[in-house]
Amino acid sequence: MYQRDYVLRMIEMIGELIALILGLLKKKNTKKASQILENAYRDFLKEDASFFRSLPKEKLTNSLLQEHNYTDEHLQVLAELFYAEAEIQNAKEQKALASEYYEKSLILFRFVAENSTNFSLGIQQKIDILQKKLDN
Repeated sequence: MYQRDYVLRMIEMIGELIALILGLLKKKNTKKASQILENAYRDFLKEDASFFRSLPKEKLTNSLLQEHNYTDEHLQVLAELFYAEAEIQNAKEQKALASEYYEKSLILFRFVAENSTNFSLGIQQKIDILQKKLDN
């Protein structure tokens, strides 16, 4: 139970961090937003951002679950970080890179939704948002 509470708190903290990053992007401060995101990868997932960025989208879930013993909750955190990464790239007018991160985020959110025993309205809303961003 303690582990589950810790993971849920970690997900809440990620939500607050994403809100901070999005606020910085509204102020056109992409440099500070990028610095915060870089630190978040290591703080929350104990790996450098470049490790996650280099993972091909086709191997995201299998690689992380089987080779690195990540949980669905870790994947949800990574999905949030990829979403923030996409928003930063979008603010920098790097549309192709933004699309890549939106797609990785969508893959992870869908995986978490499909493998969860509980329905999450928040995850479903994020899936819908990401799908709309990719369709545009």
